[in-house]
Amino acid sequence: MRHLMHRHLGKAVAGAAVALTGTAAMVAITLPSDAGATGGTERSRPAAAAQGRDQGPPPPGVVEKAPAEGERGRGRDPLTDDELRRAQELALPPTRRGATADVTGRSGPERLTTDLAELTPAETGLADPPRRALVSFYDYTSDSYLTKTVNLTTSKVESTDTQHGVQPPPSRAEAVEAARLLIAAPLGSGLREDYHQATGRDLTGPEPLSVTGFVYRGRAEGDAPGALGDCGEHRCIRLFTKVKNGQWIDTRRFVIDLSARTVARLG
Repeated sequence: MRHLMHRHLGKAVAGAAVALTGTAAMVAITLPSDAGATGGTERSRPAAAAQGRDQGPPPPGVVEKAPAEGERGRGRDPLTDDELRRAQELALPPTRRGATADVTGRSGPERLTTDLAELTPAETGLADPPRRALVSFYDYTSDSYLTKTVNLTTSKVESTDTQHGVQPPPSRAEAVEAARLLIAAPLGSGLREDYHQATGRDLTGPEPLSVTGFVYRGRAEGDAPGALGDCGEHRCIRLFTKVKNGQWIDTRRFVIDLSARTVARLG
């Protein structure tokens, strides 16, 4: 079986090399040789010849310096770094320990997104309308999705919305924590084996991987046997997994329940 695995590793399929080992599949993606920024050497050579041999290389491009960012944007300008910081601080005042928790169990809900809020119809014609931010969190203590509207002009929280069973896309921190749980679980043996075969090193944590998470909603997506039936109410995600600067490892069949901190497999 191991001999066959090594033969599969070198077999090209539709421009990609595919290897099946353990419970995961590695995919090495290659680009065409002429996929450079200049359009490839074959196209660039005639153009260079037409210019003549005595014309040296073209002058380097000029990159304009980014304009200085103020503390406060105007109108529909994107939120500045200062506004992002203030919005998150206003939306998440200090709370008693254990009242809310993030994906790792630390006090305070998991930060998700901070976006510029829409104006009300009465504000659209104002020369200098108020600036508001929508700040969203996920609270692992109560499995709830929190959204707060923060008025950055008055520095007040105008509204708070709490929903259960709503699962927005996961943050990068949640994807990394899901990878950590998968690597440590018995079901992560295939991922560990594939990583070792690809790199020659042991996989003990998520740091050598690039991971992207997407939500799994349990019965809303079809049959969800056993513990997977809690997904949707619980925070469950699946992963796209890649060795940094290396091969893809298919982990999409695994479901990581971040609320229960368990790992299951689909199919």
